[in-house]
Amino acid sequence: MRILVTNDDGLYAPGLRVLVKTLAEMAEIYVVAPDRERSGTGHGITVFEPIMIKRVNEIAEAQSAWIVCGTPVDCVKLGIAALLPQKPDLVVSGINNGANLGWDVLYSGTVSAAMEGVIMGVPSIAVSLCVDGGEEDYSFAARFTRAVCRQLEKDGFDKDTIININVPAIPRSQIKGMRVTRLGRRQYENVFEERKDPRGNTYFWMGGDVVEEDQEPDSDVTAIHEGFISLTPIHFDLTNYALVEKYRQIYRDYVDHC
Repeated sequence: MRILVTNDDGLYAPGLRVLVKTLAEMAEIYVVAPDRERSGTGHGITVFEPIMIKRVNEIAEAQSAWIVCGTPVDCVKLGIAALLPQKPDLVVSGINNGANLGWDVLYSGTVSAAMEGVIMGVPSIAVSLCVDGGEEDYSFAARFTRAVCRQLEKDGFDKDTIININVPAIPRSQIKGMRVTRLGRRQYENVFEERKDPRGNTYFWMGGDVVEEDQEPDSDVTAIHEGFISLTPIHFDLTNYALVEKYRQIYRDYVDHC
């Protein structure tokens, strides 16, 4: 099996290094990762400037590795279309430093990289460690991801689905199990702190804590809060099918009246 590994925390992030080392026990690994922190870039791509790349030899477990001056989605596009010698069997994005739960996935570079893999016809996994301060240990999250990869290899891949994995950042002995979940609701307050640079120019620094979270038992948010690993199958069809027929009736003659 050939696996393309990427992330949004950059090539030198410890989560990526642990993931690569663990997955290399079962597959050929190719790494294409950003040159720096790219969290929160969503599904952005680089279109009005060159995408600079550099091949690196710092990841011993990888067949090849590249560092990219671009977004996580750029990395996946380049990897599949231009850099890898053959199309990968799987894209794995992570291990992210921080949760990607609920509405986080709309902003997440980690999840968007996995989504791009699916768009390009490659089954994909996004994996995140739900760090909230404290010591980071990616080893169990990496082993769990490897187990999921092996199961997918055995059972077959769903090419139109991203598997979004979130692992609580607690000792292995305290993890209660795994739940297959739906995306929950997770909303942040929008805090923009106004600041001045040394030249007196105004800029803003964005922050804000979580202010609303889904409490339903089947959500990914609840699973993490209760000490379970969350595994959520997601896809990029954003259609609200419940309203399709209703809107067909409401708007069917609108063109004639304009």
